[in-house]
Amino acid sequence: MPTRKPSDVIIVGAGVVGAACAYYAALGGLSVTVVDRGSVAGGTTGAGEGNLLVSDKEPGPELELALLATSLWRELADVLPARIEYETKGGLVVAADETGTRALRAFAARQEKAGVTAQEIPGDRLHDLEPHLAPGLAGGFLYPQDAQVMPAHAAAHLLRAGGDRVRLRLDEEVTGLLTGAAGEIRGVRTAKGELHAPYVVNAAGTWGGALAELAGVHLPVLPRRGFVLVTEPLPRVVRHKVYAADYVADVASDSAALQTSAVVEGTPAGPVLIGASRERVGFDRTLSTEVLGRLAAGAVGLFPVLGTVRAIRTYLGFRPYLPDHLPAIGPDPRVPGLLHACGHEGAGIGLAPVTGLIVAACLTGGRPPLDIRPFRPDRFTTPAP
Repeated sequence: MPTRKPSDVIIVGAGVVGAACAYYAALGGLSVTVVDRGSVAGGTTGAGEGNLLVSDKEPGPELELALLATSLWRELADVLPARIEYETKGGLVVAADETGTRALRAFAARQEKAGVTAQEIPGDRLHDLEPHLAPGLAGGFLYPQDAQVMPAHAAAHLLRAGGDRVRLRLDEEVTGLLTGAAGEIRGVRTAKGELHAPYVVNAAGTWGGALAELAGVHLPVLPRRGFVLVTEPLPRVVRHKVYAADYVADVASDSAALQTSAVVEGTPAGPVLIGASRERVGFDRTLSTEVLGRLAAGAVGLFPVLGTVRAIRTYLGFRPYLPDHLPAIGPDPRVPGLLHACGHEGAGIGLAPVTGLIVAACLTGGRPPLDIRPFRPDRFTTPAP
């Protein structure tokens, strides 16, 4: 079976997280091979809305990641082509009644202590920001740090920005990991041959648990299905990412049952994207009319003008869910040379740059930009010190 010229690192997964790992590793002077069983952004990334959010995160390790990622995305927007559609539109979280407003106010106060910017918007001023919002909402909070990109374009251009240091191996599924006498990583095996490198990064998204199993380690990544409705192109009906207050609770929930909350946002190209749903049903790709009906009803409840607009398509994706809602990022102490960059659930697009920066620092002997102990890949079997 043929072998190929070794790289410094092999990254498994050509979604936006794998692409960011490749980009920052290449910036660090490493030669990188990115392997994917499909196409660039062919998995969760291609099914994402492109949200770069701080507004939905409780203070803690994930919010620290998100705040750093926010600044990194601003830097990348100056480097990558305009086609990534980076847009600092801000997020607007709205409450239907005073009880919801009080909950949002308490949540925003905790976030502000952690470095988030949040501005309370009284109910009678919401229409200054979103003229087409439903009347009668009690109030909301504006998060100017929230932004959006076109995720598939972002992944593709991150890979391209790595230049000659990044090689792509698409439509090539990893079937095994190569190890040395002491169990250390030596590369990967695919149906097309062996690829050699002293490091392998697991950026396989929802399939990150299966890749970890190839290395003989446990990483309990589960798929959490979500649908998105896409409308016909419109004038800018929705200016911000707008969502109802219950979305935050759904993001943090451990429930496997179906949950839906109204999330509506416009795009530079014109269509409005409508979410959000969450449910753990394995990799079932069956179209659910119940979910689509709930999404449509929630969107019209927030923006009645959408009641006369056509939905032209829908798509679904699987968020890579870990039980504690934190990604696995960094070296796996159980397998020398194996690193993980997966389990971001619905935040992978937003957290991709900081994940890539951390992984690159680990690969080059640098210091990660923050404490990565909360993201230890072995934390589900080994308590952190």
